[in-house]
Amino acid sequence: MSSDSTATHYVAPADTTTITVDAVKVAAKPSNLWRDAWHDIRKRPTFWISLLIVFVVALMSFWPTLFTHTSPDHGCLLDNSNAGPAPGHPLGFTFQGCDIYARIVWGTRVSVSVGLLATLIGSVIGLIMGALAGFYGGWLDSVLSRVGDIFFSIPYILAAVVVMTVFAEYRNVLTLSVAIGGFAWASTARVVRAEVLRVRQSDFVTASRALGKSKVGTLVSHVIPNAIAPLLVVSTLSLAAAIVAEATLAFLGVGLGDEVISWGTEISAAQTSIRVAPMSLIYPSIFLTVTVLAFIMLGELIRDALDPRARAQR
Repeated sequence: MSSDSTATHYVAPADTTTITVDAVKVAAKPSNLWRDAWHDIRKRPTFWISLLIVFVVALMSFWPTLFTHTSPDHGCLLDNSNAGPAPGHPLGFTFQGCDIYARIVWGTRVSVSVGLLATLIGSVIGLIMGALAGFYGGWLDSVLSRVGDIFFSIPYILAAVVVMTVFAEYRNVLTLSVAIGGFAWASTARVVRAEVLRVRQSDFVTASRALGKSKVGTLVSHVIPNAIAPLLVVSTLSLAAAIVAEATLAFLGVGLGDEVISWGTEISAAQTSIRVAPMSLIYPSIFLTVTVLAFIMLGELIRDALDPRARAQR
């Protein structure tokens, strides 16, 4: 072998060299709980059906003149007592000769108002009690949990009956809402407490405390916003329960009184003529049932959509 021989190096042509890189799909928007829940729930027809019913009930509550131009107290003639449907009066007349459809439409406002106020009161109390108990723990958790157990053991319907009987001279929407929501917050507090106990173990809570933020600031700005999802579900179900509670109290004679038009008062007034004119009781009961089922179905769908394990099983 000659000493002046040189080694030959072979290099592949540049135009034939290919480098394969695995493509990484980068999402346009980062995924989160609410976005995943929306993508899941919008594919379910029952969500749109329940949402449509809730929307119609809300319109009926805030703008009853969109559905009827008949005043609930106008034209109540005894000649029309328990009469059937007539032109302009599709559901017939009550025992007093009033238009059933008009009174149902105008009664939506009171029933929904009581449900919303009672739910708001119960949710606020439950959120405060559950958040404080779950975040601070210790003796405060023990005290607030025992207070919640006491209220949880009291049937709020029975408590509302007592409150409305004692304050019979002050029967109004606010009093009835306080009577219902003031005793129905315990279940909400339990749900919030359990969620706060889970969230407070997260890294972002530890980081917030390490950066010098106070416990109250961390609770308000980080823990509660990340623990609000179960509260939304419970509030939706509580709204349905509050509407039913208003009708129950009116049926028992301790509601808002006969002078106030609501679904409950209509059902209560129609019970005396159920044998001769059952439809005057059935019609408001149907409106009540459909509305309550819509809120319950909406709450159940939201709960399933916010649960990753439930989404994975479908």
